[in-house]
Amino acid sequence: MAKKKRNFKKEYADFHGKAEQKKNRAKRNGARRTLAKEGKVSKGDGKDVDHKNPLSKGGGNGRSNLRVQPKGVNRARNMKKKIKK
Repeated sequence: MAKKKRNFKKEYADFHGKAEQKKNRAKRNGARRTLAKEGKVSKGDGKDVDHKNPLSKGGGNGRSNLRVQPKGVNRARNMKKKIKK
């Protein structure tokens, strides 16, 4: 079965372009910037900045809510949550 081409324009219009999603993206970028200034992460290091209490559940960018994890660990944990639903 051939994969359908992804319609990025529609995806942005339906989800990523919404005001709430833009704010969340800005918070995620700010969190990474915070840890980059501390020297915890750098571009291309294979690390993700993780919110212990996710933004979707009311978490913020306080330093106590942020941690650095390898991409595989962070993304695998999030996939497990999606699969359980």
